[in-house]
Amino acid sequence: MGRKLKRINLWVKRKVHLPLLIVAGVMVTLLFLNEDTSMSLNMKYDKEIQELKSQIQECRDSALYYKHKREALLSESDELEHVAREQYNMQRPTEDVFLIKEKNKD
Repeated sequence: MGRKLKRINLWVKRKVHLPLLIVAGVMVTLLFLNEDTSMSLNMKYDKEIQELKSQIQECRDSALYYKHKREALLSESDELEHVAREQYNMQRPTEDVFLIKEKNKD
């Protein structure tokens, strides 16, 4: 048994360079445990980037919706009248408007 340990020890001394192992260990430690370059911090940043990209897409979709709505209001007088009547409860001078409020079922 002692002879096998001596052979393994001799082989390790010949094949493995201790300074290289130390440098590799330090690098791995810095990459995974350092505050500035840690894997958990990178994963957190990636998640935040994805959330921000989804928010940007939502804002673009919303802007596109309102752009089309604005173009419709500027180009079609029927659309303008429809919006004025429904959203702002406007009426013609000869009309009566009745507002119907729904009860909440909560």
